[in-house]
Amino acid sequence: MTSSQTAVAPTPTSAPPRTRTFVPRRHVDRWIAGVIFAFVAYVVVDLLVTNPRWQWEVVGQYLFSPDVIAGLGKTVLLTVVSGITGLLMGGIVAWFRMSANPVLRWAGAIYIWVIRAIPALVILLFIFFAAALVPIFSIGIPHLGRPLISFDTNALISQFTAAIAGLTIIQGAYVGEIYRGGILSVDRGQYDAATAIGMSRTKAMFRIILPQAVRVIIPPLGNELITLFKNTSLVFVIGYTELLTTVQLIYSQTYQTIPLLVVACVWYLVITSLGMVGQHFLEKRFARGQRTTAKARRPRTQLAEEAMG
Repeated sequence: MTSSQTAVAPTPTSAPPRTRTFVPRRHVDRWIAGVIFAFVAYVVVDLLVTNPRWQWEVVGQYLFSPDVIAGLGKTVLLTVVSGITGLLMGGIVAWFRMSANPVLRWAGAIYIWVIRAIPALVILLFIFFAAALVPIFSIGIPHLGRPLISFDTNALISQFTAAIAGLTIIQGAYVGEIYRGGILSVDRGQYDAATAIGMSRTKAMFRIILPQAVRVIIPPLGNELITLFKNTSLVFVIGYTELLTTVQLIYSQTYQTIPLLVVACVWYLVITSLGMVGQHFLEKRFARGQRTTAKARRPRTQLAEEAMG
């Protein structure tokens, strides 16, 4: 057969492109969750509005009373002072835990172990009653000569100083672990690159590691400070009259327990909400350049949901 007689195979006609129709996913679970939430919200609102035993007029009467405001001020003061000292203590603990010196590492680990194991109320009581264990607080070498400085422990440890010392010691353990976790979240290569260009260990920590770690540290640290604000109520055990103790003293005389507890809850909600707002803005400030905008996320999310549907 000659080349001119070679049969040419017919070319198959190309099939039209298949189009896939995406059916929007019907989020039945969202509807169910919405109905359940609406029902629970209705029950809660009905309980708050229709039950006269809340005594909302008494709540309004005591909400801005001078005694309650004074107790709130003491609570805020405790939170601010012990928050600052707790942050500093946490920095020392984190430094110990990450030190190249094994003695410091073990000291930090033992400190965290003890504070985590002992309830906060017990720590506060131990500090407040320290005079029963050490009547005279002195600085010097024990049993060798006269001490350099001596104090009467009862005069040194008041209700306020015991509350500050106790909350600082408690916060130091947890804040130290938050710092350590944030620093460890930064890739080791960042530190190696900093030292490779001649940065000292301290300079690399403050210029390279910490600016990246702070983004990870802020959310749990903000949560810990908000928890500290609520934990100031624990100092009632040593007789310090903060917000909750003030409310308890009032309802022990008026027997209006529920409305006075509502007063305390309202103020706790207000201050905690302000702290959460501040935390939100801090997170946005330090997350610049790391977060993806909602406009960039939405198309990918919609495509994924359509593909699942």
